[in-house]
Amino acid sequence: MVDAEKGAGPSNAGPKNNQYEEQDVGICGGILIFISILMCFVFFPLAPFFIIKVVAQYEKAVILRLGCIRKGGAAGPGLFFFLPCVDEIHVVDMRTISFDVPPQEILTKDSVTVTVDAVVYFRIQDAVSSVCNVDNVKTATRLLAQTTLRNMLGTKSLSEILSEREEISNSMQQTLDEATDPWGVLVERVEVKDVRLPQNLQRAMAAEAEAHRDAKAKVNISLYD
Repeated sequence: MVDAEKGAGPSNAGPKNNQYEEQDVGICGGILIFISILMCFVFFPLAPFFIIKVVAQYEKAVILRLGCIRKGGAAGPGLFFFLPCVDEIHVVDMRTISFDVPPQEILTKDSVTVTVDAVVYFRIQDAVSSVCNVDNVKTATRLLAQTTLRNMLGTKSLSEILSEREEISNSMQQTLDEATDPWGVLVERVEVKDVRLPQNLQRAMAAEAEAHRDAKAKVNISLYD
């Protein structure tokens, strides 16, 4: 069992959490905390239902006491205690999350409009940073992935996009990982799913390929003749 009152148990304590050291709540804050503890003793038979919370194995609980991060970082998994009325709890899912980047219309370096979509896999590795440094970490990561995809493919030619999809995916993964690091996010993998060409370009490429096959067939026939 994790005792959040004593700061015991697993936490995300590390270099990133040093900036969120527990602050002095002042005299008024101390009075509120004392009243909350006193009420827990007064209503002891019922208090455990209001001061004990459980988080799953894949979750962490970030506790804000009077608006400040509790000492010890995130609590959980398991049981932990908190003070009603003065503690605010944010439960963070630490599992890998995937989302689809909506199809993006991109103008390539050689002035060809293509539609590209991708899938991103990420997980939260620092629960405290994901709560304190960004309003909605999932939405922010999703929007950043869209803009990164557009910006990165806008510097590539059509042939590079079609032939270097793995390199583009790796480069995008590194860029996203660096940008989301202050949010406590680890981008594990990025995959470019589909590259769709305009219909007229597809017909032109098909006609060119057919002409190439016809020319090759004629050369083979002439050689046998």
